[in-house]
Amino acid sequence: MRTIEITPRLLRGSLEIPPSKSVSHRAIISAGLAKGESVISNVLMSQDMIATCDAMTALGAGISYQEEQNGRFTLKINGCDPLALKTETIACNESGSTLRFIIPIVLLQPKRAVITGKGRLVTRPMKPYYEIFKEKAIQFEHLNQQQDLPLALEGTLTPGSYQIDGGVSSQFITGLLFALPLLDGDSVIELTSKLESKPYLDISLDVLKQFGIAIVNDHDQRFLIKGNQAYSPCHYRVEGDFSQGAFWLVAGAIGEMIDCRDLDLASFQGDKVIVDLIKQMGGAISTEAEGLVVKKSDTHGIVIDVSQCPDLVPILAVLGSLSGGTTTIINGERLRFKESDRLMATADVLNKLGGNIVETSDGLVIHGVSGFTGGHVQSHNDHRIAMAVAIASICANGNIILDGAEAVNKSYPHFWEDFKAMGGEWIGLDLGK
Repeated sequence: MRTIEITPRLLRGSLEIPPSKSVSHRAIISAGLAKGESVISNVLMSQDMIATCDAMTALGAGISYQEEQNGRFTLKINGCDPLALKTETIACNESGSTLRFIIPIVLLQPKRAVITGKGRLVTRPMKPYYEIFKEKAIQFEHLNQQQDLPLALEGTLTPGSYQIDGGVSSQFITGLLFALPLLDGDSVIELTSKLESKPYLDISLDVLKQFGIAIVNDHDQRFLIKGNQAYSPCHYRVEGDFSQGAFWLVAGAIGEMIDCRDLDLASFQGDKVIVDLIKQMGGAISTEAEGLVVKKSDTHGIVIDVSQCPDLVPILAVLGSLSGGTTTIINGERLRFKESDRLMATADVLNKLGGNIVETSDGLVIHGVSGFTGGHVQSHNDHRIAMAVAIASICANGNIILDGAEAVNKSYPHFWEDFKAMGGEWIGLDLGK
């Protein structure tokens, strides 16, 4: 575990926001299923992205990596032709997207496969898939009876009707959308409840379209999928990530001017709502020639429904803590099943730094404070908690010691370098552990 000590400093400057993790997963998988070579540029090789690349390699894709000047990578991907399991075990590490996307793809071929994971991933909810396995006579076995992973699978998907709960996670729907077009027959996905995380599904449908896959979306409740389709290779550049950009946008609102580049307001990403939320809270944010510019602002609390943007909660809690009045976060039940119980972890960390946050069953009630204190906190092995602590340090009156700073490697391995480049100050500590 890596422990660092952060000295409070204002951040200022321009930053090219890292590429979208959500888009990258989907583009890499689509390229891996295409017949021929695709080129995916502007990819950040975080732990989650490595997990997805390794999973597609295990299924027969060939992937080569070329580093770009800014630390990003261009991937040349020769798709699975045909899809064939090269190794029985597919390790998803701690990536929920990799896990839920890859399972239906594995079931396009008949060999037994064992899906493994680490950390809290081994207990992430998987019920929608289990129900499908039982209905479609797909054999599955928990190799550790105390948790969901490792999971052994044997059998193949068949075309037809698939019913799935839309309120758990759109990742299950996306996983099926990857696989069903390749079956020898038409299929339909019918949601049994209202769709949550709609923006993530919009990203999936857009990426699939770029790779030649046609899906008919019937009012976000039914998805009609023609069989015998084929993925077409293409050149694809991954856009900037609003969920990562949110940390820097808030840093500007509570500190000094920051210019965030490569954020497209026409994106399908649901987390682009951070721009509107900062404005609603009184933040000074504007669109300039180079990017989104945000300046120090006097902000106030509002009520925020996070059902469509759950990943924003840790950094919204930082902004809410430094805003006048009360900020109330609602409809965030699913955050309890992320890399950490993210509602608990957010409240725990910020309260230890002088915040005033009360957990509810589905959210947080955040009472504004004048600033944070110093203190000793842990990341809860959650990348977004670690980054939120870094941004909170801007308005702290003492140094912050953070255990588990390496958690950022899951999505943003160069975060601490970017933090320092923007004026942040931190040193590594040896606590004799």
